Amino acid sequence: MRALRISAVVLAILVVVFVAVDRVAVYVAESQAEDRVKVPGAQIGSTDVSVKGFPFLTQVAGSELDEVHVKITDIETHAAGRALRISTMDADLRDVRLTDGFSGATAARATGTAVISYEDLTEAASDGVAVEYGGKGKVKVTGAVDVLGRTVSRSVLSTVTLVDGHTVRVHADKVPGEGIPGLEKLVRGKTDFEREVGGLPNGLKLERIQPTAGGLEISVTGTDVRLAG
Repeated sequence: MRALRISAVVLAILVVVFVAVDRVAVYVAESQAEDRVKVPGAQIGSTDVSVKGFPFLTQVAGSELDEVHVKITDIETHAAGRALRISTMDADLRDVRLTDGFSGATAARATGTAVISYEDLTEAASDGVAVEYGGKGKVKVTGAVDVLGRTVSRSVLSTVTLVDGHTVRVHADKVPGEGIPGLEKLVRGKTDFEREVGGLPNGLKLERIQPTAGGLEISVTGTDVRLAG
């Protein structure tokens, strides 16, 4: 009986040690992974990597992680001569294969959300144009144009859509004209615009876009998403 008690105590100690070693290994791996996350053609501010599942060491031994959560902040890309910054991108990665001596990682499947703030969308719009949330899934775009030497400012409610799966289109539903010939065309020349969204990890694509009070929320999905290596 005493031998059984001793064996149970030893086993319990070994389990505690294994769990402790496993958690330390996760912490080290997450820290190293944060430095290795790269986004082709873009500058990123910071990354946060969280490895899910237990035990971690057996997953590493099989060179595949069940689930990894990645948060990237401040992804800045350039398209058509203008910068467009993605404030944050959260992604859940499944079946992550580790390659190249664990320096590379590719997820079989991924889902997530990218957010573009209205401040950043304003920076990407035409000069002198301001973009903000308009309520009920719309954005409010304000711009000024010159009509016969007179500055005319207009605010319009606009619909935001995705074009070809990689471009954000902002299009005014209606432009108040007040009977001024050519005013609508001039205003739309300012307030209607398209901007390409780059700076996503290889394999991710845009699925749906929705204006919210916190910014443009873009759903992303992907297969064979490469994050490092």
